[in-house]
Amino acid sequence: MTVNSDYTDQQLLADVQHPRGVNQAVTYLYKSHYRLLERYILNNSGNSTDAQDLIQEVMVSFVEMVREGKYRGEASVKSFLYTLTRNLWITELRKRGAEAKRNEIYETNREQWDDDINAFISYKEAQKTITALFEKLGEKCRKILTLFYYEDLSMKEILVQTHYENEQVLRNRKYKCLKEMTDLVHRNSTTFEHVKSALERLK
Repeated sequence: MTVNSDYTDQQLLADVQHPRGVNQAVTYLYKSHYRLLERYILNNSGNSTDAQDLIQEVMVSFVEMVREGKYRGEASVKSFLYTLTRNLWITELRKRGAEAKRNEIYETNREQWDDDINAFISYKEAQKTITALFEKLGEKCRKILTLFYYEDLSMKEILVQTHYENEQVLRNRKYKCLKEMTDLVHRNSTTFEHVKSALERLK
């Protein structure tokens, strides 16, 4: 196809609006203005692929705007295409900046989520370990420690449920139970470090 090199802007607009002339008009636009538009994108953080994609979008937008009467030749076609390219590219850069920011936030949050998940897993594993050790205590010790640490009852309230002679006797018994539990943990250094590490990560 031979491209008219003597297009005036008015002739160009007329061909863009005509089904048989639009292809020749767009070919002319590419031939006459592509390098100018590409240079703008390359000089503003873009590459040749960015330029190719965006200029194609510019041409489609130009044709649509002409056919919808949104551009009637108020400025030269060259100036209008340059302005359209600049505006679309600035919008694209803003999108990329926002996406980069979102990715940065996601990565930061993901690291926090990973830490939280790892801490939770460690806590659950430590909880299983403690539960297993807890089962090795006698029934009376399990009851006293459960009422005190899990149900948060006072010594006076626990005394009612355990029927010890008085609070002092109960306190002595709780101390012995707690020491027995502690001894079970310390007998296995791996278990001790595992439980300690899990509890520290939850601080």
